[in-house]
Amino acid sequence: MNVPFVDLKAQYQVIKPEIDAAWQEILDNTAFICGKYVGLFEKAFAEAHRVKHFVGLSSGTDAVHLMLWAAGIGRGDEVIVPVNTFIATAEGVSWCRATPVFVDNDPRSYNIDAFKIEEKITRRTKAILPVHLYGQPADMDAIQTIAKKHNLIIFEDACQAHSAEYKGKKVGNFGLAAAFSFFPGKNLGAYGEAGGIATNDEELFQKILRIRGHGSVERYVHDIIGHNFRMEELQAAVLYVKLKYLDEWTRKRRDIAQYYCKLLDGLEEVVPPSGTQGAAHVYHLYVIRVKDGKRDALQDYLQKHNIAVRLHYPIPIHLQKAYAHLGYQKGDFPVVERQSGEILSLPIYPEMEKEKVEYICEIIRKYFHG
Repeated sequence: MNVPFVDLKAQYQVIKPEIDAAWQEILDNTAFICGKYVGLFEKAFAEAHRVKHFVGLSSGTDAVHLMLWAAGIGRGDEVIVPVNTFIATAEGVSWCRATPVFVDNDPRSYNIDAFKIEEKITRRTKAILPVHLYGQPADMDAIQTIAKKHNLIIFEDACQAHSAEYKGKKVGNFGLAAAFSFFPGKNLGAYGEAGGIATNDEELFQKILRIRGHGSVERYVHDIIGHNFRMEELQAAVLYVKLKYLDEWTRKRRDIAQYYCKLLDGLEEVVPPSGTQGAAHVYHLYVIRVKDGKRDALQDYLQKHNIAVRLHYPIPIHLQKAYAHLGYQKGDFPVVERQSGEILSLPIYPEMEKEKVEYICEIIRKYFHG
């Protein structure tokens, strides 16, 4: 049996007529940037996430950068960031000429350890930027309490957490703004690069719109110095079509994750994902931990049996050369350093048959117990 990590071809075949028709309309009308479909998608996504405003952008990385920029984060400021995340979270801070201040992760959820945030707060701290990692919301009650106590802004990195909820509230509603990514492999993915920002703040929304289009909302009238973060129509059309299926696909991801947990139950060498209390995980990734230094060997064994697996993320940000100038050392974040050598992402996608989950778990059990 061959098991891909994701299967975008299978997904495309289900929605092919709708995608093809939308793209043909765009090609016929030759309106390629921030047109009809961008507007339709922005409205639909805002409604789906119960936010007042959503702005379509060029990528999730740009979304992190732009929401911080529009809120005034700049040189000399510090933003608290989880050390266990994709580097784009920290890059958004750095592109604002601010400094990312890293915090270790919770050993169960892999999200930022909220109980370690306060010790990193200084007079320069302006914001906390939690990541809803792998599709599971962070501990937002604790983070909101800390932010209120210290008068800090909350931004959400929801790039892996489309439609996730924390205590009945959709992500994107816990801070000043939230960044989303629509990279092709995400739960809601484009056919290229795309992203966006959700916010309930009218003033911030208006500023984001201006920065997105070279500081302008009226052609050739530039109120501020901006950039080009605009979303392409072709990507917006894909996302608009796919958004109608997101709830169904999320249910299927949760079913697959529960089946994994059932089949791996009792296997002492493997630790399945644990939930944050009150969080509704959407399983962008299904991440296990492999004990006793056997992760790499299990990875090789699975790949030899035609099972595609991934590592998210094998080198924590504080140990990346790009952030060596911040002066962090090995040993500064013991939880993430230990777990980065243990975590392994197994295949999960809505079209995945139960037989493939069974095959993967059979091979894992065979590796440990023959």
